[in-house]
Amino acid sequence: MNATEAIYARRAVRDFTNDPVPDATIRQLIDAAIQAPSAINAQPWAFVVIQDAALIKEISNRAGDLVRGKDIPEKLQKAIDDPAWNIFYNANTLIVICARPQGAHPDWDCCLAAENLLIAARDRGLGGCIIGFAWGALAEPDIKKKLGIPEDYQAIMPIIIGHPKQFPQSPGRKTPEILAWKVGAHV
Repeated sequence: MNATEAIYARRAVRDFTNDPVPDATIRQLIDAAIQAPSAINAQPWAFVVIQDAALIKEISNRAGDLVRGKDIPEKLQKAIDDPAWNIFYNANTLIVICARPQGAHPDWDCCLAAENLLIAARDRGLGGCIIGFAWGALAEPDIKKKLGIPEDYQAIMPIIIGHPKQFPQSPGRKTPEILAWKVGAHV
């Protein structure tokens, strides 16, 4: 699969087999992630890899606790109240891209790294999905401490990775809105 094919084939995967993702593969994904550009070459990213089902479930439960009873859609509230609910879709690998507080836009840089990681995962036959619902839990001081995330670092991209049961079909893309395309005289 070439880069363009991987970009077009990448989809958010939320249903995985129980097959573990090998350590060597995770290292390859992280190496692909750090090839991303970063503002003034700060390379502010740091990674947490979690392959402990109980810890992943604990983070999922904390994320639910943080929004339980708040103004959220009823469907989401029912899902959170189900003891089997898991925001990580029972994936066996969670990679959290964290930002060190350095550079012009460490959060943007980590987003670029995340896309590299997801494209590299697809190229290797793996699926992944960014789980934004986890941000609140990953910002909690006790969770950060448990994961070894320094206080001044910020969890930017929680990404589940695994062997998909199947790759979802493309939901299609809207035609891009091009606000302007200005062409001047060519030299």
